Amino acid sequence: MHSRAATTPALLVLEDGRSFRGESFGAEGETFGEAVFSTGMTGYQETLTDPSYHKQVVVMTAPHVGNTGINDEDPESRRIWVAGYVVRDPARVPSSWRSQRSLDDELRAQGIVGISGVDTRALTRHLRERGAMRVGISTVESDPEALLAKVRASAEMSGAELADEVTTTEAYVVPAQGEKRFTVAALDLGIKEMTPERMAERGIEVHVLPATATLAEVQAVAPDGLFYSNGPGDPAATTHQIEVLQEALGAGLPYFGICFGNQLFGRALGFGTYKLKYGHRGINQPVKDLTTGKVEVTAHNHGFAVDAPTDRPTQTPYGVASVSHVNLNDNCVEGLELKTEDGRLKGFSVQYHPEAAAGPHDAAYLFDRFVSLMAGDL
Repeated sequence: MHSRAATTPALLVLEDGRSFRGESFGAEGETFGEAVFSTGMTGYQETLTDPSYHKQVVVMTAPHVGNTGINDEDPESRRIWVAGYVVRDPARVPSSWRSQRSLDDELRAQGIVGISGVDTRALTRHLRERGAMRVGISTVESDPEALLAKVRASAEMSGAELADEVTTTEAYVVPAQGEKRFTVAALDLGIKEMTPERMAERGIEVHVLPATATLAEVQAVAPDGLFYSNGPGDPAATTHQIEVLQEALGAGLPYFGICFGNQLFGRALGFGTYKLKYGHRGINQPVKDLTTGKVEVTAHNHGFAVDAPTDRPTQTPYGVASVSHVNLNDNCVEGLELKTEDGRLKGFSVQYHPEAAAGPHDAAYLFDRFVSLMAGDL
């Protein structure tokens, strides 16, 4: 770690007034966002570049962060999206044959304000008990009361529509690997690079479209299926993508959504969404697939959930909807499926990240399920 970072004091203040002092890590300055914690022991590079973390200050529960440095192969998008970064004990020297620079250097190069030397266990326990809340990190303000006033004046996550801020500005194509079998229109609400890659591996040509795409623009690529990605923000603040999805379901287009795409699927089917107390973030979350009875360990990054009954199907204008996956820690909805009256699958979604970047590969079958859906086998 650079000597400058080791000697510059930094201050973290939560919305409820609790404060922590530490040392600057990454860029100096001041930043604000929603304080959330990630339980992943590894995969920090994928976490940092996940657009779903836009406007969030991420607290790493693993004490040692930065051991493998930073490389140019593992980013999941074009930049780091976190609003700030909180670590206990950053690696002094990165140690990996793939490392090209240190985490500290990368945070500074991209202007990401962070803090180290913080008791992240105490901070995480506080967020678990009190819930996710706004936070500020500063290397220029040493008075907690002054920083607290700025934190309380900053934007809240509830009611925030953020997909338009992270989406691609231009449509692009990820070609199928090997023989092309299907074409998918993927709405980029904050997509990770590995997601279209997982589809391409299965012979899918993926047309990644901006979040503002209309149904006409979706249909212009003659898709066999529609995909909605992960992304940041409050699903209750989103209207355009829900209307497009409802039109697509009415037109009979097979659908697959993940994370934010699960929440928007729920709203399109008539269910509500709500803010979780502190969300699920990390690569070790247990989920049960109710359709098979299998339990999978999954990668999560969400602060909102769908409010749907887990004990019975629900009649919707588009077919019969039911909860397909539940979280085994808190029983919240982790997946939905939509079927015709005679039991054929029309669309499905999950609340987690099956592309496994970073994370376990237990959920890779979902991409195969999407292929089977488009093939008419379900």
